[in-house]
Amino acid sequence: MKQEVIEAEELGYAPCRYGSSKVLFRGPRRRLDRPYMAFVGGTETYGKFIEKPFPMLVERAMRQTCVNFGCVNGGIDAFVNDTSVMEICRDADLTVVQIMGANNLSNRFYSVHPRRNDRFLKASTVLQAIYHDVDFSEFAFTRHMLGALHGKSPDRFETVVNELREAWLARMRNMLGQIGDRVVLLWFSDEQLDDQNWTLRSSQLQADPLFITASMVDELRSLVLDVVVANPTPAALAAGTTGMFYPTSQAAMATEMLGVQCHQEASARLIETIREQLYHTS
Repeated sequence: MKQEVIEAEELGYAPCRYGSSKVLFRGPRRRLDRPYMAFVGGTETYGKFIEKPFPMLVERAMRQTCVNFGCVNGGIDAFVNDTSVMEICRDADLTVVQIMGANNLSNRFYSVHPRRNDRFLKASTVLQAIYHDVDFSEFAFTRHMLGALHGKSPDRFETVVNELREAWLARMRNMLGQIGDRVVLLWFSDEQLDDQNWTLRSSQLQADPLFITASMVDELRSLVLDVVVANPTPAALAAGTTGMFYPTSQAAMATEMLGVQCHQEASARLIETIREQLYHTS
């Protein structure tokens, strides 16, 4: 246990800000006065508990600055309204956008914290009318709230899912419109990118990214350069937390995350695509 604590202290995230953004991103802070690539995404892009997350592996392999805009538990809202991040991404040679879930964004039914998008703030009068038998003051996190709504009424919950999907697509189009067309979308998950009904998945509401289907991603393909699907191999998943740095108190959290080998595989897939897009190599 002592060794785990020492190792966790050695893993420094060097949090930093860019421009007028209020979000602390993973550092060290990268220079923007030379060619660079930008990476936007959630916990996986940030690389929590990972010494060398996939943006850093891409940077080393490509020998080009990679700016990590990963945000722990972040959703689209953490970026789409951040003018500094959007401007930096727009000026990048290429931006990799991790596909994030539809649960962590404000919509017609509820609002989330503008930066910590997993935090539930308030239910709209519309959602309160649909779920008149639910006390929304009991919830602090979106996933907990959604689980309770589904448990209360699976039929009514489908209305919520449809709203989240529509909001996700609209917000993604907004963000991609701000960044421009030099974007690669990244599906980095142990879930398959398909159109299977979310209720049929063994993970159900624990799936990540939540409620996203292949058809939804297909609607965005004309707006980006490519879509990279990085599903970890069984061997990478079996490696578990090997090589990760975390305190004993957060061991359970670490087991739920994609590990070191998963990041290595994702970076390899990204590097191949980035080389094709930037240098038109086969």
